[in-house]
Amino acid sequence: MKTCAKCETIQEHEPMFLFDTDVITNVLKKRPSRPLLQRLALVPRKQQHISTVTVTEIVYGAMKSTRPAYHLENLEKILLPSVDVVGFDAKAAYVCGRIRAELGRKGRPLDLADLQIAATAIAENFTLITGNIRHFSRIEELRAENWL
Repeated sequence: MKTCAKCETIQEHEPMFLFDTDVITNVLKKRPSRPLLQRLALVPRKQQHISTVTVTEIVYGAMKSTRPAYHLENLEKILLPSVDVVGFDAKAAYVCGRIRAELGRKGRPLDLADLQIAATAIAENFTLITGNIRHFSRIEELRAENWL
C-alpha cells in the first residue's frame, strides 16, 4: 500500500498519473483536446496528480497574462479541486539532481522545471502525461504518455 498527500490509501497496482503543464493548460482551453478529455473521464480522480512545479508554472503564466484574475480563478476553482497536488520533495530533488547531472554530461540539458516535474513522476512511480514526449524521451527511466 502507498499513501499520497491528499488521497486515500491506494493499491500499488493502480497506475498513477502526473500531468505535465501542457496537458493541464489544454484542459482549461476553450476547446480542449477531445482524446485527452476522453482519457481523463476513464481515470479515477485519486489517480490524477499534478506537481507543485506545475502550479508554479500556471501561476506564473496567469500573472504574465492580461487576465490574471480569470486564470487564477480557473486554477483555484476548476483545476486544484480536480487533482491531487504532489510536492517536489527531497526524494524528487535527489532524482532531479542526478538526472540533471547525467543530461548535462551528455550535452542534452533540460529546463529545470521540466526536470523537477519528471523527477517527481520518477520518485513517485507515476507515469508522466505530456504532449512533449520527444522532449522528455532523453530521460530513460521516465514513463511518459501523450494523451493530447
